[in-house]
Amino acid sequence: MTTTSHTIIRPLTAGDRAAWETLWRAYLTFYRTSVGQDVFESTFARLLGNDDHDFNALIAEQNGTPVGLVHFLFHRHCWRIENVCYLQDLYADPSVRGTGVGRQLIEAVYDAADKADAPSVYWLTQDDNAAGRRLYDRVGQLTNFIKYQRPA
Repeated sequence: MTTTSHTIIRPLTAGDRAAWETLWRAYLTFYRTSVGQDVFESTFARLLGNDDHDFNALIAEQNGTPVGLVHFLFHRHCWRIENVCYLQDLYADPSVRGTGVGRQLIEAVYDAADKADAPSVYWLTQDDNAAGRRLYDRVGQLTNFIKYQRPA
């Protein structure tokens, strides 16, 4: 658990279910997408599971209220012996943006990666996410990779 200036970064718990869904739904809306309720149920169960290959989740909390979340995963990589860390979802409620919550969540993932001996943490964002990219430019390094995926 990490505490900085009235923000606590802590692992997700079963008691966070409603607040987590509210935050993750807002994150999905920000990226103009949605998922079915079955995906919410499955994802939350995976986040709380004990499988080393499943996702992990941290919550940012202020005054007892969850205000942000991050989901991340450790996985094997063909170019390294060690696992690497993929930060998939990062969200801070608009009311706390610009206060350091996003940075604290990313730094908490960096700490988790260090503890897991994962030398690399990486993530993706949309090219038009200007506010997010201002933060990412301060805490990360932009690469020249372009993402492709199978057509729907």
